Amino acid sequence: MNLNIKPLSDRVLIEPMAAETKTASGIYIPDTAKEKPQKGTVVAVGNGTKEHTMTVKIGDTVLYGKYAGTELKLEGVDYLIMREDDILAIV
Repeated sequence: MNLNIKPLSDRVLIEPMAAETKTASGIYIPDTAKEKPQKGTVVAVGNGTKEHTMTVKIGDTVLYGKYAGTELKLEGVDYLIMREDDILAIV
């Protein structure tokens, strides 16, 4: 995927994974009851700062806080842009 966006300093652009539509026991979840996904794929990474080198790379699958980042829509696709500090783990 070729995006014309480059996050600044220690920010990361993440494409959230789709929300679960079915539970482990097979029950389908309606759209109104779905939770925000907390897992996504890194699609762009900033250069970091003098004090902070970037740990995540493009293509990493990461976990982040439920309300972390700023939502934006580019070319019809939803993304989140957030600081690397808001990322909890690399999966």
